[in-house]
Amino acid sequence: MAISFNQQKGSAQKSSISAYQYVDGDNKIRLCGDILARYVYWVEGENKKNIPLECLSFDRNEERFNNKEQDWVKKYYPDLKCNWSYATQGIINGEVKVVNLKKKLWEQINIAAEDLGDPTDPETGWDIIFKRAKTGPLPYNVAYQLQPLKCKPRALNETESALFKEIKSMEDVMPRPTPDAQKELLDRIRQKDVAEIDETIEDEFNVA
Repeated sequence: MAISFNQQKGSAQKSSISAYQYVDGDNKIRLCGDILARYVYWVEGENKKNIPLECLSFDRNEERFNNKEQDWVKKYYPDLKCNWSYATQGIINGEVKVVNLKKKLWEQINIAAEDLGDPTDPETGWDIIFKRAKTGPLPYNVAYQLQPLKCKPRALNETESALFKEIKSMEDVMPRPTPDAQKELLDRIRQKDVAEIDETIEDEFNVA
């Protein structure tokens, strides 16, 4: 199962819920629900589009690499490295979206939580308010800066509370693939017979 905010240590299939697209400048998210701890590989598919595949060597619950399951990506691409790719959900402008976390921003949130408490709590939680700014020409040249003085605790309003009650576990939103399912998809990728990948998926998962 996924883990709660206070349990996570911080150390690919597409979801049925759309992912939040970070924007340049000001961003505001009310995080909710549990956190999905995982690492993903980026495997090159048809037309050089990268496809995220979960690292099955990493245990979601223990937040560590234990190599208990067969990891076919590691077998097929032994030199390929996996990347930190934690995810949760958030309420943004009256909608629930998957939030693919940015590691450096997440570290800032955890530091702020030492003083402000659990940001996912419906009564005492707080909005994550931060700025996103480009720092160079490449896609990963991006900086995220939390604005802790603007992150004030507040209870969810009536509309947000209704959405909060319908939040599913991240295990249901993004189920962990089985080794057999991972192998089947990898075989399709290697044969250039993979279904069309959402054009926004690389932006959703880019870690910065």
